[in-house]
Amino acid sequence: MNSIIFQHHTVLSDVHMLLPNACHLMRRLNRVGQPVFLSKFEILCNGQKDASKDSTKESVKECEEKDNQEEDDQKDKKCKQEKHKEEEERNTPVVLDEDGDLDVTHRHEALMNVSKHTVFVYRCDLGNCFFFSSKVWRGALLLADFIFSVPLMFKGATILELGAGTGLTSIIMATLAKTVYCTDVGEDLLNMCKKNVTLNKHLIEPTGGEVRVRRLDWLQKDFCTDADVEFSWTEEEIADIHNKTKFIIAADVCYDDDLTDGFFRTLYQLCSNFNHICQVFISIEKRMNFTLRHMDVSCEAYDHFRHCLFQLHDLVDGKCRFRVEEVSPDFPQCLMYERIEQLELWKVTVTPLRLDSDCD
Repeated sequence: MNSIIFQHHTVLSDVHMLLPNACHLMRRLNRVGQPVFLSKFEILCNGQKDASKDSTKESVKECEEKDNQEEDDQKDKKCKQEKHKEEEERNTPVVLDEDGDLDVTHRHEALMNVSKHTVFVYRCDLGNCFFFSSKVWRGALLLADFIFSVPLMFKGATILELGAGTGLTSIIMATLAKTVYCTDVGEDLLNMCKKNVTLNKHLIEPTGGEVRVRRLDWLQKDFCTDADVEFSWTEEEIADIHNKTKFIIAADVCYDDDLTDGFFRTLYQLCSNFNHICQVFISIEKRMNFTLRHMDVSCEAYDHFRHCLFQLHDLVDGKCRFRVEEVSPDFPQCLMYERIEQLELWKVTVTPLRLDSDCD
């Protein structure tokens, strides 16, 4: 009998923060048929009352007007169909089985299954945040907490976020920074992220910040500069990234070994072209799973992340020096989520060696 050889396994756990009484509304389906939900983030801080509800509602209304009519038509149609089915059920005579017991007619399975979706609600003094998304990971909330705890650090800076997803941390960062490049891949995801930026312009515009949604594929070597491609880069923006980026942030992006390799490769390529010191903040959650390879509970994705992280720390290439350290998660928690011990925040300080030689 041939021995069993286990190939690469990726096991992801659904980490939800379910609020049973909260309202989560499906707005539409994306291009591959996945549902997109509207999640509300209420932010109040220091016991202050919410004074920006009117402006928030206007922002949401402006972004949703195009979809509302179609949604109403679909709801009316569905409501009529359900009423018709209910009338049919009322008119259906009682049916008994051969033993004289009631033969129950079950409703359609599709009507019985109710999906549960993640809704996160946190409070601070920035008004209300709204996001079109199906999930926000706890790593993003940990990173957002850190941003809130050191606002002067990011004030007026140029920031690059890798693997931004919904764009939550980019939007929060833009309330402090001057320019935030919010990057990811996938046209539908980037459009969703752009919509989130529009929905939350009432937070960004008063501070003078700006979020630019751009495509950045870790598995490709170069920036996409094709003007015909949406979310492509201009030469001026690429120069701005290389000359002014003080911080790079990433939240919960290391869950697949190939993507983790691409992430660190991209990080190295970017930082090796900088002429200044740059700090990188990476949040991650250790997700423990039972794996067939070890026949035990482990976290292979996290182990690979640590391996790549300290490879970067030990790298000697004559261009940059990478210093890795873990950030203690003892900063204040202002967002409502469970800050479990598996949540970690790492800091990488990148120093071009020519700066060290200049100091000497």
